[in-house]
Amino acid sequence: MTLLTETIAKISPLDVAAMEAARARQDMLTKPQGALGRLEALSIQVAGITGAARPRLLKPAVVVMAADHGVARQGVSPFPPEVTPQMVMNFLAGGAAINVLSRHVGAQVAVVDIGVAADLPAHADLIARKIAYGTADLSAEPAMTRAQAQESLEVGIAVANELIDAGADILATGEMGIGNTTPSSAIVATLTGLSVAEVTGRGAGLNDSGLKHKVALIEAALALHKPNPTDAMDVLAKVGGLEIGGIAGVMIAAASRHVPVMVDGFISGAAALIACALAPAAQPYLIATHRSVERGHQAVFTRLDLEPLFDLGMRLGEGTGAVLGISLVQAACKALDEMSTFGEAGVSDKEA
Repeated sequence: MTLLTETIAKISPLDVAAMEAARARQDMLTKPQGALGRLEALSIQVAGITGAARPRLLKPAVVVMAADHGVARQGVSPFPPEVTPQMVMNFLAGGAAINVLSRHVGAQVAVVDIGVAADLPAHADLIARKIAYGTADLSAEPAMTRAQAQESLEVGIAVANELIDAGADILATGEMGIGNTTPSSAIVATLTGLSVAEVTGRGAGLNDSGLKHKVALIEAALALHKPNPTDAMDVLAKVGGLEIGGIAGVMIAAASRHVPVMVDGFISGAAALIACALAPAAQPYLIATHRSVERGHQAVFTRLDLEPLFDLGMRLGEGTGAVLGISLVQAACKALDEMSTFGEAGVSDKEA
């Protein structure tokens, strides 16, 4: 068995007994039943994920997968590909938005070079797992080989396992890769059956003509490569990205280890489609954090039957929405665990 197939085989259904116990406790807490709304459902879901009736999430981590894309040279982003390694160094220096928000919630930032098209200097906080110097230009040839696609998934699995082995009990997904909304749109269009125009947005800020060019390029790439919508590995290899595969691997590993995984924006959403196509049992372990401005994000939620926790008009990526979501899940679990029951507080829960 490969690491991928072995990991998928380890994913089990949520723990029903833990969920029932959490639900029973929610109904005894000093509040009207259901008064905390989505927070109650979140705490019950996390109980099922972790197998603990009163889960405590104390060591969050965000995995930021970084990789480049050959298609970025085709004008699908207003930023040049050189920004990818520059931003990775910014992450390592602690100066990016993901660093600030991760400090806010006390999350470790694990930066992974899975496919940056540059040689990065060694750094104590850089996880160097480069598969290639970016993907090929998907507008002209397959983005990567099937072997590279599988390797990207297995890098994600290995990184997630290492973090969990070191104590991480909730993971968030993040990415950095100039041009990566283009492969993401190609993946979402293929796996949802929607048109390219319906799931393609402006990315980092394309104007109208840039968006039109991007849509046409993706349509041509799909016509050229004909990725098989019933074979997620084929889709990832032909029109995907190394960081997208890495994120999907993180999701699959987290599910196999009974660890909740916070799904960030559109790129992470495309990775979630890949992960759940390969491992449908992983879906209950995913928590959608925010609704991105990127046009195709809703198609991901619809396909995976997920509902995001909030909508702040964000479109940065990096894992920024996912780490903000961590604080909500932690709050949900703390409310379940730390609130008093009516009996404990000596409060009447019924009319006299």
